[in-house]
Amino acid sequence: MMIEKCGSICLPHMKLSKDTAPTAEQELMAGMVRVNHLFRSALKVAVAQLEILDEEFSTMYDHSPIHHIEYRLKTMDSISEKLKRRGYEVTIDNIYAHIQDVAGIRVICNYLDDIYYMRRLLTRTDSFEIIRETDYIKNPKESGYRSLHLILDVPIMISEGTLHLPVEVQLRTIAMDMWASLEHELRYKSKRHFSENDATRLQLCAEAIGEIDREMQNIYLGEEPEYEANDDADGNPHTITPTVTTADPHFNCPDPAMADDTTDGKKTVSLG
Repeated sequence: MMIEKCGSICLPHMKLSKDTAPTAEQELMAGMVRVNHLFRSALKVAVAQLEILDEEFSTMYDHSPIHHIEYRLKTMDSISEKLKRRGYEVTIDNIYAHIQDVAGIRVICNYLDDIYYMRRLLTRTDSFEIIRETDYIKNPKESGYRSLHLILDVPIMISEGTLHLPVEVQLRTIAMDMWASLEHELRYKSKRHFSENDATRLQLCAEAIGEIDREMQNIYLGEEPEYEANDDADGNPHTITPTVTTADPHFNCPDPAMADDTTDGKKTVSLG
């Protein structure tokens, strides 16, 4: 399933500061229309490849690593705010030089192994090359945020020739996406005061969700549980105790040779 979260940038919709000279404003507006076109084109190329993979898994195999895909282009306001926050002027050159997530894709996966399997699929093609990779699953943010971020170099064909543009791809599980969406809502969108205690509670939620992700994957792979229910004196289950698991998870993928490359998810996830 594809969910688009972006709209076209049009000249009448652009509003710049009053102290910007009319000529400079017009040039920036015209440049932004081209930026929108080029990055939307790069987005289409990357999304098309993901759609091809998703359709292949859905029709040829019993499991697809892709649950759904979301994608968007940054708005002019968002691009301007990010440049100013980093201390740069709002110019077309600075957009190309300093903003690598104008085009963004979020791939929601079912299981942890699916994330690293998708990474291998995306990067083993000659079309895409990783410019930068940040693994917030192995090394979560202080807030508890978990996701694998890739900046891909995506080639597009235009009238002048082939142009390479960055596209950000975020890979996360359904559970990680749920946490990230609600954390953003609570921290930035809610009218209620967000306290330090709230932040701590969200960190604990993130750790619990990380454990749930691993256990759900173990269930899918038919492996021994990491948690076992303990009965009280009356025989009623009341606590869950971690168990030590040494088995390596192997994703049931169509290419067995890649199985050993997809085991990182369970073995290295940090709950710190």
